[in-house]
Amino acid sequence: MVTHQPEQRNKAHEAGPVKPSRPGLVRARLQRGLTQEQAADEIGVSLSTWARWERGTQTVRPFYRKLLVDRWGAEPAEVEMWLQVTACSAPAPCADTTVVEAGLAEPIPHISSVETARQLWRLEMDTSRRHLLVALPVVPAALGEWLLAWRFDEAPAAAPHTTGKGVAVGMADVQRVREAHHAFALMDHQFGAGLVRPAVTDFMNTTLVPLLQGSATEQVRAQLLSAAAGMTRMAGWMAFDLGHQGQAQAHFGQALSLAKEAGDDLTAAWVLATMAQQACDLGHGRWAVRLASAAADAGARADAPAKARALLSLRQARAHSIHPADGIPGSAHTKRLVTEYLSQADKHFSTGTSDRDPVWVAHFGEAELAGEGGLCWRGAGEFQRGVTRQQEAIAAFGTRYPRSIQLTQTSVAEGYLGMREIEAAVHHARAAVGSAKDLTSARAAAHLHAFAAHLQPYRDNPHARDFTDYLRGELAS
Repeated sequence: MVTHQPEQRNKAHEAGPVKPSRPGLVRARLQRGLTQEQAADEIGVSLSTWARWERGTQTVRPFYRKLLVDRWGAEPAEVEMWLQVTACSAPAPCADTTVVEAGLAEPIPHISSVETARQLWRLEMDTSRRHLLVALPVVPAALGEWLLAWRFDEAPAAAPHTTGKGVAVGMADVQRVREAHHAFALMDHQFGAGLVRPAVTDFMNTTLVPLLQGSATEQVRAQLLSAAAGMTRMAGWMAFDLGHQGQAQAHFGQALSLAKEAGDDLTAAWVLATMAQQACDLGHGRWAVRLASAAADAGARADAPAKARALLSLRQARAHSIHPADGIPGSAHTKRLVTEYLSQADKHFSTGTSDRDPVWVAHFGEAELAGEGGLCWRGAGEFQRGVTRQQEAIAAFGTRYPRSIQLTQTSVAEGYLGMREIEAAVHHARAAVGSAKDLTSARAAAHLHAFAAHLQPYRDNPHARDFTDYLRGELAS
């Protein structure tokens, strides 16, 4: 019987001005969607041992290195790269590890969401580490942790500095944050996220942080946290538009934590609905359904006004259209669910506006209702209904929202492709190419490239060949 001796701690790493870490091991775990506890269970060590491995304060014996190779399907050389220890000064933690912890860490009970959000925002401004934040992977397991924390954890008490130190904060300051959010949203719709996002992250660091560290009444504090949640969601949304999915996920998680600390279920519903949209686009159907359902639950608890409920019903329809409950895409059951949620959305929307409407439904009109509905019908396999609704949306958009028009045009092209009407599909896709060139939106270009990939089975068709060549020339990767 082989007995494994206790592993040796690296004493030199546990003392002195050096802070070691194994950022490669952290990334490998997160890319597999594992918590530290789950990873420890897979390899057969205690949670504390795994944590010391990631911190770089304990050596990893050959026996466990072999287990990592076998159980994680990695090459031995790759595992050795993961286990390299990076040392850096204690006052300046290792960049890689700091980014991972701030971006995708599980919620920490009793720690203010303001502090964790502040760390994330600060990383956005650090030119030496910003690229690491952009490269964060999407970690589906983190969604479960955030959902559980939002639903069941107690919100942390207000930090001591909010009771008397820092600048005095009033409702006028909160309104200023909301107005800035509105202005940024308009520019995002018009130009795409690439032009606007740097201004958003700068605003969060230079304006929001001092306000959140200031002195405010409990009521003002809650309103400020809600506004901060909305701004953080916007930073995530813009990262999503730029194709930086892990970075987007990190901000969505922080926005959800801020909404919880504010006691604001309505803002939480907005954040969860956005997370559901990202999950839909990434093809994470099961999570899309869970997040959309959680958003609807949050909206119900907040007694959301009708227009907000319409948007939440649309998210549920979209989620079910890409993740059929019976496992059969386009099945009768899926179509019934999509029909039910779209009917709810239409009914809520027809109720009209309310003086309780949140800021996030300000841009939600007939065009958005038709466009989102058409996307749901296409996902459910009802291509003609989807095309009809989305063409109605394009007509209703006018010239207000160039990115929305471009994305909808591409979706119409996908709808025609679903009906195997190649010439019509290519016609609408061509119309979307010029708009994509004018936008700083990676999402707009990515959807066109996806359409071109879906066109490949028809590459012998002259319209398909011409479009592929045209796109290659206009939107060189």
